[in-house]
Amino acid sequence: MEAFIDVERVEKVFEVRRKTGFLKRERRRVRAVDSLSFTVARGEMVGYIGPNGAGKSTTIKMLTGILTPSGGRLRVAGIDPSRERTRLAHRMGVVFGQRTTLWWDLPLIDSYRLMHRMYRIPDARYRENLDRLVEHLDLGELLDVPVRQLSLGQRMRGDVAAALLHDPEVLYLDEPTIGLDVVSKTKVRDFLRQLNAERATTVLLTTHDLQDIEQLCSRVMVIDHGRMVYDGALAGLHEAGESERTLVVDLERELPPIEAPAPARVVRVEGPRQWLAFPASEPAAALVARIVAEYPLVDLSVREPDIEAVIARMYADRTDRAVP
Repeated sequence: MEAFIDVERVEKVFEVRRKTGFLKRERRRVRAVDSLSFTVARGEMVGYIGPNGAGKSTTIKMLTGILTPSGGRLRVAGIDPSRERTRLAHRMGVVFGQRTTLWWDLPLIDSYRLMHRMYRIPDARYRENLDRLVEHLDLGELLDVPVRQLSLGQRMRGDVAAALLHDPEVLYLDEPTIGLDVVSKTKVRDFLRQLNAERATTVLLTTHDLQDIEQLCSRVMVIDHGRMVYDGALAGLHEAGESERTLVVDLERELPPIEAPAPARVVRVEGPRQWLAFPASEPAAALVARIVAEYPLVDLSVREPDIEAVIARMYADRTDRAVP
């Protein structure tokens, strides 16, 4: 498949100054991205994850042309983002976490009208896209509300719509479901899945919500300390990081620890509530079915593994192997 995003041994080094004494400052170089290489095919949906400070945002800013790489080669749709940022802007959409692109004191619809003019979107195309986005992202009752009065979840939906008004070929999403309730998360995920299927929009998604990755992406890339530590399927990530899900079981009464089939095991018991750990690469269905059949159950829930813990384990393993 065609490589829509091509990153080859890209580096980004910042010079940081810090005060070390009276009228004295020390300069040091911080390598935020270190010899990073990957490609993303046109129409692919890829999760791009890692702990805070790993270099994710720096990478996205280089892909959008906000930052210039210190070294290496970077192309998006054959364009060098830092040299032709304006040309590339018409072909990409960006949602930067909690940094809104909407006008704070204006009603939501006014922000969309301004973008209509900024991107020079043909009138018919603008109306069609706006109607579709309003319907799928449930924005109808919010269009006349000033952005500053929207909740975080409402504003995130508004930002996603703003990023898509001009039909971008590539969409960069930073925590697109933050602040959303379960129903709204489902709507946003369904919409993004439909967008990718119908329009072959390339999506690079950064998130701490593994359910976003599981439901949207067939591939995940993990970055830590500016370097790629994993690139492959999500199941392989769980295996590499030896991550575990947690099944929280509420029983009708206090009982001895549940006899769970290996490799599941009880890790904590408090009264009628028990916590069972099992490999994240294993489906939960069989374990849940057995508990439902054999124990007096009130409620249960599955908790996803902490992605930062998974990545930290992977990085620690890599460091240990590197030590002679």
